[in-house]
Amino acid sequence: MNPSSGNKGVNHLAQVLAGQSKKDHDRNSALVLDFGEIMDDYSLQTNTFSIPIPVEDYHVCRQLTLGKTGDILAKTQAVGSPGSGEHEHNVVSKLKDSLGKPCTGSIGVAASAQPDPPDPPQSNAGSGGPEGAHQHHVLIPEKMRRLKPGDRVLVAWVQSEAVVVDIICPAEDLKK
Repeated sequence: MNPSSGNKGVNHLAQVLAGQSKKDHDRNSALVLDFGEIMDDYSLQTNTFSIPIPVEDYHVCRQLTLGKTGDILAKTQAVGSPGSGEHEHNVVSKLKDSLGKPCTGSIGVAASAQPDPPDPPQSNAGSGGPEGAHQHHVLIPEKMRRLKPGDRVLVAWVQSEAVVVDIICPAEDLKK
């Protein structure tokens, strides 16, 4: 037997194994990022998977569940009084404006408890009281809102599971 010709059976086995290895490599290096769209029923339609994925069969990153535009993201609170809305203020007169002139402000005096401002808060909601008691609400801006139908999204495929990473916006939004 000519050593350069090898054994036909061994050669065939080597080709099969090489082919399987290539298939495994191709499968493992397949597309891991994808684009998709949130459908009216909150299913996910991606560019590379033609069947809509039901909402219970994919995941989203936590920041995409915060709430709707204008919902309260956070409120002021006194230490030890979660959700109270209270915070301290002191009247001070040692502050100076940009021209060096004295100005007054408040910081540090205990404020009386006030009810939560209405949703959405109005300009004077929660204000009043002898100590200037008031509350601050940080509202969810449009750029941080939860997912909604029609959103174009970036999808990461983790093995066979789709995870919505973020909402895709046009680059023109940078000019706003």
